Amino acid sequence: MSMNNLELLTTALAYLEDNLTEKITTDDVAKACYCSKSTLEKLFRCVSHMSVHDYVIRRRITKAAKRLFFDREACVLDVAVEYGYNSNEAFTRAFKQIWNCTPSEFRTKTRYSDLFPRLTFDLDEGDTIMKKVDISELYDFLRGRVGCHYILCDIVGLIPINNVARAAGDLAIIEAIKRMNDVAGPEDVVFRIGSDEFVLLTDSKDENYVKKLASEIESQNGNPICYEGHEIPLSLYILTRTAIDGKNANHHEILSQFNNAMEDFKSTLKERHS
Repeated sequence: MSMNNLELLTTALAYLEDNLTEKITTDDVAKACYCSKSTLEKLFRCVSHMSVHDYVIRRRITKAAKRLFFDREACVLDVAVEYGYNSNEAFTRAFKQIWNCTPSEFRTKTRYSDLFPRLTFDLDEGDTIMKKVDISELYDFLRGRVGCHYILCDIVGLIPINNVARAAGDLAIIEAIKRMNDVAGPEDVVFRIGSDEFVLLTDSKDENYVKKLASEIESQNGNPICYEGHEIPLSLYILTRTAIDGKNANHHEILSQFNNAMEDFKSTLKERHS
C-alpha cells in the first residue's frame, strides 16, 4: 500500500462521515476522491473487509442507535428519516440486521457501546495500511481514568466466523460487547478498538476487581451464538492491564497504548501456541 492509497482512504472516510445523513452512493464517494469506483471498492474491501455501501449502513445504524439511546424523546421515525430511511419498517429491518434487535428493544438497554466506530488508517513501518478506530470522542473520559485497570478482549477466530457470513461476524461482535457489558460495573465502559478487539475500562484501581470481571467474561467462553439455525461457539482471549499513562497524553497516544498492549498480548498468544 502507498501513501496515495492512505490519502484516498482518509478522504473517502471524511466524506462519508460528513454525509451520513445525505443520500450518497459509492459513485459519489469516488468522485469526491477523484478516483474510479472500482479502485475505491477494491482498496476499501482490502483494508476493511467490507464494501463502501456496507460500511455506510453500519455507520448510519450505529449513529442512529446512539441518538435513540441518549435522546429518549426522539421519535424513531424522525431518526430513521435523518439517516435515510423513509419508513419505520425499512429502518427497523436495517436496524435489526445490525444490532439484532428492534429500535424499541434497543432503547431498553442500560448501557451503550459503539458497534461500528468510525475507521481510521495509518501506515506502519513497512508501509502497510493499518486499520484502527476513532476514539477521540472518549478522550476527556479516558484522561480521567489514568491508573485504572482495564480488560482487553479479542474474539477467537473472527475471520472464520465472517467466512460463514458477514452477518454471523456482526453477531459475534454484538455478543462480545454484550458479555463485557453484562459484567461491567455502573461506571465502567466498553468500547471497540479494532475489528475484533475491545476494551472494558473500569473505574477501579483494585486489581482483584478487574480479575473478577475477567474471570466472569472467561466463564462464558465456548457459549455459542446462533446464526440461521447454526450454533457457532464464541470465545474471547482476555488480558487485564493497568490503564492509561499520563494525563497529558493525546487521544492518538492513548489509543496507541491500547493497541500496543493488544499487540503484545497477541504476540504472547502466538508464542504460547507455537
